[in-house]
Amino acid sequence: MQIGPYQLDNNLMLAPMAGVTDRPFRQLCKRMGAGLVVSEMLSSNPKVWRSDKSRQRMDHSGESGLRSVQIAGADPDLMAQAAEFNVQNGAQIIDINMGCPAKKVNKKLAGSALLQFPELVEDIICAVVRAVDVPVTLKIRTGWDPDNRNGVTIARIAEQNGIQSLAVHGRTRACMYKGEAEYDTIKAIKAAVSIPVVANGDITSPEKAKAVLDYTGADALMVGRGAQGRPWIFREIQHYLMHGEQLAPPSLDEVRQTLLEHVVNVHQFYGAYLGARIARKHVGWYLAEHDDERHFRREFNGIEDASEQLDALNRYFDKLTVAAA
Repeated sequence: MQIGPYQLDNNLMLAPMAGVTDRPFRQLCKRMGAGLVVSEMLSSNPKVWRSDKSRQRMDHSGESGLRSVQIAGADPDLMAQAAEFNVQNGAQIIDINMGCPAKKVNKKLAGSALLQFPELVEDIICAVVRAVDVPVTLKIRTGWDPDNRNGVTIARIAEQNGIQSLAVHGRTRACMYKGEAEYDTIKAIKAAVSIPVVANGDITSPEKAKAVLDYTGADALMVGRGAQGRPWIFREIQHYLMHGEQLAPPSLDEVRQTLLEHVVNVHQFYGAYLGARIARKHVGWYLAEHDDERHFRREFNGIEDASEQLDALNRYFDKLTVAAA
């Protein structure tokens, strides 16, 4: 998989997810086998660039691999400025968000709301591509609603105006994250354009990953929610695609070490107070299959102190280890 001048290690990508794909999570997924990891969505509004949240989202210090930064907005000039600003901050790829279905984003005519206005889509793409010398990629949904799946039209606009790679989530904006992703539109988009197409949506297992690649003919896969609490999904998919067999699941000890490392990095990145709160959702995802009645997660979510969180996790895994012996 190649994006502009950049050759990726493989054709597996971590999807940008607001509040999830921060630097600690991106680096963990990269180490676990993702060929490309994309930052959380950054607003094109320069008034918010100096906020703590935006500064953290722009923090790529010490990151290995390509730095791909996603920007969102509806004004072509502001999007161009945001692209320039992030390239100056070290971005090597700029990704344009036209896929987010969130109401607070769509009410500003950003994210997937833009799919209703192909002319504005073209204006934004042209402005961003002209503004920077790095590759520009685009993430979209299949359309605005099931009666208006215009993904092929948007894909052709993207290709004609310099987009280097196109990621497509197999749902419309109206579908949000409900129901099952459909891949017919992604298949049609792949047949309609010559730029790399990345399939996204409901890729939660190696078998599903191969089936989606085979059906759509896509060049690559993008994993979002399937990686939450399971960063090793990338190596599992890669092994299955290469060898046609399942990789052994991580041992309980590896899950423990991965989770503890992740939580420590979250504490360090955000500080003890905020980090302890942000760690809660990640712990919930990691332990979903172990703590099916949520007893431990309720206890964990009441812990305010970062070091106490680590102690609680170690005690929990000690009990799991004893129970599994």
